Amino acid sequence: MRKVPMWLLSAALLAASFPLTAGAAERFITVASTTSTKNSGLFDHILPLFEKKTGIQVRVVAVGTGQAIRLARNGDADVLFVHHRPSEEKFVADGFGVQRFGVMYNDFVIAGPKDDPARIAGMRDAAKALKKIAGARAPFVSRGDDSGTHKKELALWRAAGVDTARASGTWYRETGSGMGATLNTASAMQGYALADRGTWLSFKNRAGLRVLVEGDTRLFNPYGVILVNPKRHPHVKADLGREFIAWLISPEGQAAIGAFRVNGQVLFKPNATAVTH
Repeated sequence: MRKVPMWLLSAALLAASFPLTAGAAERFITVASTTSTKNSGLFDHILPLFEKKTGIQVRVVAVGTGQAIRLARNGDADVLFVHHRPSEEKFVADGFGVQRFGVMYNDFVIAGPKDDPARIAGMRDAAKALKKIAGARAPFVSRGDDSGTHKKELALWRAAGVDTARASGTWYRETGSGMGATLNTASAMQGYALADRGTWLSFKNRAGLRVLVEGDTRLFNPYGVILVNPKRHPHVKADLGREFIAWLISPEGQAAIGAFRVNGQVLFKPNATAVTH
C-alpha cells in the first residue's frame, strides 16, 4: 500500500476540523453602537456577563449614532444600539429594523470652563444657555460627527435661533471626533461642550471644566436597541441578536446596567420598553 505523505494527512485533518472551527466562530454578533456606551465603560461591564451566560460573543463597532445607523442599514451589523430616538424610529419605519426596544437613559449636560465667560452656570434652559454662549462668542466645541450627541446639540442650537454653520471655524469649532476627544479639545481651549453624562462622569481630563447647565427636559437622552431586519439582510444573525436584546431588557440585563457605576455614580438608568410599528 502506498504510504500517504505526512503533510497531506495533516492537511486532510485540518480541512476536516475546519467546519467545526468555523461553526464555533459563528457564535458572535456585531453591534453597531455609540462611543458613549463604549467609552463610558458600560460594555466592559455588561458584555462579559452576557457572554458568560450565553456563550455569544458581542463585537462592538463604536461610532457616532449616524454612522452606526448607516452600518446597520448596509447590513454590516446584526444589532443597532444608539441614542437618537427619531432616527431609530425612522430606521424601523423604513424597514431596516424589526422593532425598537427602550433599554436605558441618562441625560446631556453643558460643560464649560470654571470662569464661565458666557455666565450660564445654573441655567435650566439649555437653548437660552447656548444663545448666551453665541452672544459672548465664547469657544464652543462640537463633535460635528452626526452622532446622537451632535444631533441633539444641533436641535438645541436651532431652538436658540443660532446658525452654527455661519459661525463654523470662529468661536464654534467642530472636531469630527468622539465625545472624549471633543471634551479634550474643549478642555484645551477652555471652551464649552455638550456631553452625555455617562462619558462626562468617566472622563478623566476635566482640567478646568465643570458642569454648568443640566436638568432641562430637552436634555433627556434615551437609548434604544433594534434587531437589523433579516428580511432586508438575510445574513443577519437574527436568533443571536434577539437573544442579546432579550437579555438587555430582561431583569438580569437591566440590573447589570443599573449596577454600573463610576466613582459611585450611576451612569445609565434602566427603563426597558418596546415600541412597535
